[in-house]
This record gives sequence, structure tokens and C-alpha cells, in this order.
Amino acid sequence: MPVLRNISSKLPDTTPSIFSLMSGMANEYNAINLSQGFPNFETDKKLKDLVTKAMNNGYNQYPPSHGVEELREEIINKIANLYDKEYDPETEITLTAGATQALYCAITAFIHPGDEVIVLKPAYDSYEPTIRINGGKPVLIQLKGEDYKVDWNEVNKAITPRTRMIVINTPHNPTGTILSEEDMKNLEQILDGTDIILLSDEVYEHLIFDGKEHQSASKFPGLSERAVVCASFGKTFHNTGWKTGYCVAPEYLMKEIWKVHEVTVFSVNHPMQRAYAEYIKKPEHYLELSPFYQKKRDLFLNLIEQSRFSYTPSSGTYFQLLNYSEITQENDVTFAEKLVKENGLAAIPVSVFNIDQKDHKQLRFCFAKTDETLERAAEILCKL
Repeated sequence: MPVLRNISSKLPDTTPSIFSLMSGMANEYNAINLSQGFPNFETDKKLKDLVTKAMNNGYNQYPPSHGVEELREEIINKIANLYDKEYDPETEITLTAGATQALYCAITAFIHPGDEVIVLKPAYDSYEPTIRINGGKPVLIQLKGEDYKVDWNEVNKAITPRTRMIVINTPHNPTGTILSEEDMKNLEQILDGTDIILLSDEVYEHLIFDGKEHQSASKFPGLSERAVVCASFGKTFHNTGWKTGYCVAPEYLMKEIWKVHEVTVFSVNHPMQRAYAEYIKKPEHYLELSPFYQKKRDLFLNLIEQSRFSYTPSSGTYFQLLNYSEITQENDVTFAEKLVKENGLAAIPVSVFNIDQKDHKQLRFCFAKTDETLERAAEILCKL
């Protein structure tokens, strides 16, 4: 077969993600997998039954491109009740094939060759490749210290006439930190008077612990007027494989996102949308998730209390960082690989998300697992 010789990769330096690598190793070594961010317990049977009902009722063809009307309205009501922000269900929301597609469409809709996009590191690994695919330049700013705080003065200094977008993520993957009200007001002040778009990744919005509150970009008028806010049903309702999410934004931004969405997937999962529309009519289905996952977090931390790991309890998401510097000074990638091969437990090394792979001797563990799985994992950690 002839080989085409003049193919030029748009992402020549891209390698398999750390999630694929560590999950692959977990499978190879039959290890407990606390690396990749997905629950190993079942979706609520009520929600699965609603999908079956939707299929049996004939909702198996294309839905409206930007989403089923009933679901759009329920999401808008949820946002209004939680964040006191009114979006238009006809012009300011789109259902997407997971939050990653929402992020992709938002970046693709607005980033032109030469545009700069500020990304706070560590960061979810889809942001930078999508920026580069569109000819943009990621401008990377490292979160500070082992508690990963934003230096807003550094963010402000990074803004140039070519800055088109800034990407934030709260609650934050991989660190489990959250942005405070003060953080959001600082950002609001920095962006005031600029033409910079805010892309706010809020897929873990319903997983907040210890009485803290999620500070959505939708809550702040100076942010919501320029923000694309992305969310995920998969992260919320334990069914990441259903790949259903959404984004909200002012109409003048959303009309550009629709153009990309239409030629990317056109529309998403019709029966799942019908099911979610019915399911989220009961707010307890998402409001009860924070105590549910906090119980998981607390169980995991109590189980490893006698270990040699140190930690600050996660404030959100279903991830917990553990510092292993009392065990070894090996770099985190090496230690994570040994933990799989020699001890049968998979985690994610955090340095791969940092600028210059800055290594704080931390691994990220996913606690969205059954109690039995967490107990088995903790037993391994306590022996190190």
C-alpha cells in the first residue's frame, strides 16, 4: 500500500494521555484502578429505567440540534435556583457529547491562529491540544504551592492584546481545590473592560465538601456576560460512558458555538436527554451528591490515617491528592509505575499536568469507588 509522504500532524508532540497509560497498566497488572476518574458503582436504576422508557416511547431519532426542549428548560431552572442567573432556554444553552465536546466547541468557535489563551496549570489535558489545533497559543500559568492557589497578579500580567480567552476549572481536576468567591471577584475585576472570553469548566459543580459552596461563573454578572460555562451529567450521575453534557453562554457567544456544534456532532443522545429531563426535576438527585461523595472521601482518608502519606482533604471533585515524600524521593511518575507493578494499585502522577513537570511528590487518587474497593486500596497504601 502506498504511503502518503506529505502529511503534517497538527499535534506532533501529543502522546497517549496519562489516564490511558495508567489504566492500561492497571489492566496489565490486574491492579486496583484509582487512576482514571470514573465511578465503579452503578448508575441509579431510576435513571436507567427512564432511558429505557424513552427508547420504548420512540425517542430514538435526532433530537433538536441544541437539545431537547424539556431538558434545556430544566437545566436553566436549575442554574437559576442555584446561581441566580437566568439564561434563555432557546438561545443560550446547548446539549453536548460530554463536557469535553462543549470545551472543544467553545475553543474552536473563538480561537484563531495567533490568539493567546491563558491556561492555569495543572490543567485537564484536552485544553491545550484543542487550542493548538485551532492555531492558538496556550499561555501557561502555574498554580502556586502544594495547595494550588491562583496568583491573580501573574494572570493580570499575562494578558496581552492577543489574549482571546482564559480557561478556569472549579472544582479543580486534578487537585480537588475550588475557587473562592474572592477568586472569582478578582477575575471579574481583571477581565472588566476587556474582550476576553471566559471558558469555565464546572463539571464537578455538585461535588463540594465541608459546607463550601460552588462559585459558578454564572453567579457573577461581570463574568457571566462573557463566560461559556461547561457541565457534565456523566460526572454528576455516575455514568461517564453516556457522554452527555452541556454549556450555557450569552446568546452572542452561543450562536458561534452552535456553528461548530452542528458540524461536529449535530445533536446528542436523544433517549438520555429525555431521561435526564425527568430525573433532574427532583433537585435531591444532584443536591445529595456532595454529602454522598464527602462520605467516600472521609472513608478513604480515615482508612489511610495510619499511613505515611500526608494530605489536605479535597474540597471538591472525587479526587484526593496524597503526598508521598515521607516514603520516597522518587519522581511521581516512577513511583506511580512502581505502585502499579509492585503493589497492584494505580494512581495518577500530578507532575504531568504541571509546567516543566514540576513534582510535588503527589499522586491523585479517585475515591468514586465502592467502599470495598477503597478499603482494599487503603490496605495497600498503609503498607508502604
